[in-house]
Amino acid sequence: MKKLKFTLFIFIFLILLIIFAPPCFADSDLKTYCPSAILMETSTGKILYEKNANEVSFPASTTKIMTAILTVENCKLDDVATVSHNAVYSIPYDYTHASLKEGEELTIEQLLYALMIPSANDAAIVLAEHISGSVEEFAKLMNKKAEELGCKNTHFVNPNGIHNKNHTSTAYDLALMGQYAMKNETIRKIVSTKQFTLPTTNKYNKTDRTFNNTNDLLSTYSRYYYEGTTGVKTGYTGDAGNCIVASAKKNGFEVLLVVLGGKSTSNGLSERYLDCKTLFDYAFDNYSFKTLNEKNSVLQQVSVYGATKETQNLNVLVKDDIKIFADKKLDISTLSPVVDIDEKLKAPIATNGVVGKITYSYDGEEYSSDLIAETQVIASGFLPILLRVMLIIIILYLLFLLLKPSKKKKKKTYKKKSKGGNYKFTQFSNLK
Repeated sequence: MKKLKFTLFIFIFLILLIIFAPPCFADSDLKTYCPSAILMETSTGKILYEKNANEVSFPASTTKIMTAILTVENCKLDDVATVSHNAVYSIPYDYTHASLKEGEELTIEQLLYALMIPSANDAAIVLAEHISGSVEEFAKLMNKKAEELGCKNTHFVNPNGIHNKNHTSTAYDLALMGQYAMKNETIRKIVSTKQFTLPTTNKYNKTDRTFNNTNDLLSTYSRYYYEGTTGVKTGYTGDAGNCIVASAKKNGFEVLLVVLGGKSTSNGLSERYLDCKTLFDYAFDNYSFKTLNEKNSVLQQVSVYGATKETQNLNVLVKDDIKIFADKKLDISTLSPVVDIDEKLKAPIATNGVVGKITYSYDGEEYSSDLIAETQVIASGFLPILLRVMLIIIILYLLFLLLKPSKKKKKKTYKKKSKGGNYKFTQFSNLK
């Protein structure tokens, strides 16, 4: 009976463990709803998951990430832009806007908040015209920047993502834009802001233009809230579906994802946000940074040729941290580095002098650091030679002093006239 109870207890314990344990997926087991998706670790650019990532799609308002990039790179935040007639009246009635008024003057910073938080399409036009003079010229700037970032399948025709059959991108390209944008502290601050209010201006005397961030991952009131979310931008049109470029930071690293073409599930849930949570959980549950070598750690000790007895045994240090972003299950002891140190290191060697290199290869990438000397290595004959040279110099100087001719005392010659009219010369010493 006791044995049966014990077996039953173990069975119940295992069932509870399975129910409440956090899910841990393999890449091949991941199920996402949206037709196109990608997941990237931001500091390394390592792709953790992709699904039709290079398939050309409509980016909708995720376009505004590029507009924000070009704005911070071409304007000062306290610059003032004026709202044009085109910025107000070119926006279709069913697209979002910030109720900007023709002739209204706003700072670039205020327009950036309007652009990225409520996704104001009128703000995008104002910024484009302020920077390039026209939407068409600004689109050229957008495409040039996209190419510089490594985007291969992106073509922009406007700064806001209003639908156009020629306005396209891919999940991979948008991930590159998002990764680049999140390196800018101004953009990072804006896209993590939950609410923003435009102040009164020369054309609007109220402060009722208050906007909530369209990214529900940031909202603690949303069922889609995800702790650790840091940004960045949502998008939607009827043709594009629900899109998002999103980022989150946990466990000492940040990941960025893109999902495009989302719809609603059969029970009315957002495929876009469900995919975000699935991909974020996958990254944080399965990956981490692993340290292969710490900065200034001793790799090995080597004997240096031609060194003094006291300094010939040299500790070789790893100059920088060597870290890899890898699956948590990876046993780093299975990774063997290639260590390149001259077999016949010769003295002298300076402290922190480079004496070699260490390199690890993992997942198609190389991770390396210089190897440096912990202490100074002195050549064995250096001090005796120096002493002998100094002694020779001293001896030569003493000989010079001894052999240098001494100064002779001057003598004066006086003429004395003798009898008979002849002169007689007599010399006297110049005595003191």
